[in-house]
Amino acid sequence: MSDPTIMPAAAAKGDKSRSGALVAYIDGGSRGNPGVAGAGVYFELEGAPWRGLFQYLGRQTNNFAEYSSLLAALEYAIKNGFSEIQVRADSELLVRQMLGRYRVKNPALKRLHEQAMDLIRLMRRFSLEHIARERNRRADALVNKAQNLQQSGEERYET
Repeated sequence: MSDPTIMPAAAAKGDKSRSGALVAYIDGGSRGNPGVAGAGVYFELEGAPWRGLFQYLGRQTNNFAEYSSLLAALEYAIKNGFSEIQVRADSELLVRQMLGRYRVKNPALKRLHEQAMDLIRLMRRFSLEHIARERNRRADALVNKAQNLQQSGEERYET
């Protein structure tokens, strides 16, 4: 496991962002490669469960699903007024590609990588950390939900 890496993003003028420590655990998977694919995002806000997203992706590769989970986390955070996010992922490839340690060669993944970088630039602060699969069980469960139901949706956890 590596330390979180902060990627500075463009500072927003007159920032009216929502406050609070938002952490997104992301995961993607496919049954077969390519195969039935899903993306999952488990959010914590101020250390407590907040939201869960599951997205059915149809027939896709595992790496496509991993990138889709990152995009879903970033889009949801921005849509809900957050300008800072900590992302935790168990995909070493995604983390290393996003941090510029590995090149993105696949054309489809290149487009997703560029989309993610564009969204990150909208954030005031972004960090990305590689974590063990055992620490990502909730996001993994959301991936399985998307695959099993072949649907997309949102879960709300606050009381």
